[in-house]
Amino acid sequence: MRRREFLAGGTALLALPLAGCAHPPVVLDMTEATPTRIADERSLAPDPGSDEYAVVAAARGNDSVTRTRRGRLFYDTDTVRVNGSVYAVSETRVDSTDVTAYELRIDFNPDDATPTLGEIAYANLPPADDRRLDELIESESKRTVEGADIVVTYGTPAEVGDSVFVPDPQYDILVYEGDRYRVTITSRASTRKTYRYEVTRIASLSAFVDRIRERYRFTLSGLSEAERDVVDAAVEGGYFQESDAFHSVVERFHDHDALSRTDSDGTWLVRYEGEEYLADIEW
Repeated sequence: MRRREFLAGGTALLALPLAGCAHPPVVLDMTEATPTRIADERSLAPDPGSDEYAVVAAARGNDSVTRTRRGRLFYDTDTVRVNGSVYAVSETRVDSTDVTAYELRIDFNPDDATPTLGEIAYANLPPADDRRLDELIESESKRTVEGADIVVTYGTPAEVGDSVFVPDPQYDILVYEGDRYRVTITSRASTRKTYRYEVTRIASLSAFVDRIRERYRFTLSGLSEAERDVVDAAVEGGYFQESDAFHSVVERFHDHDALSRTDSDGTWLVRYEGEEYLADIEW
């Protein structure tokens, strides 16, 4: 379910009383329902560089594709958008294999920084190591705890590529901006699963959104003055006050099917005063 920035503590909360809980007890937020936002509620639009995108792009040109992974790729949805089309994705486990996986542990403040195997400058790491360590080293290198400061999952040798650490470490000291870090490698038993992916085109993006509108959209009308004040505030920037009018409005939403819903929150597609909104509600 979509969550706006103020729900995570953004500036819209600054006008609220700060005593007690930092998060408001109730929320009604109504934002413009663009086609992309509507589609986001019922499908996944993976980044072009992601595994999800690559699998769908490969499978749609073939009867199916298989990939070996640590676990499922599509956890939350089986509906995916790629290049303006919407696809249904099936993910079927067809095999599993026991393998040895590796983890790299880095101590930023070792008791002894004398190399046993050798030392390597961070700038000289091959891509297989650089892409796993780049952001972690930059963001965490000044943080020190007892023992390993960061642990990086490398996976199996086949997944790692041309690493200088896995599976047979060539170095045990990493030099970064003049600091010397101790590197150790651990291994563990793991399971790799093979999945078969099949994709079926459902519709274009516009047709997909039209189906969602037909199934879920309703018109919010016949409001009392107090209820209208709640909804107008929600449109302007969010409504956060516990009130009878708020709960009355929430009951109106509960009379209709939500795009997504739990016991305490939900998202609805609604028309109000001639405009279309996605309504996020916490009660």
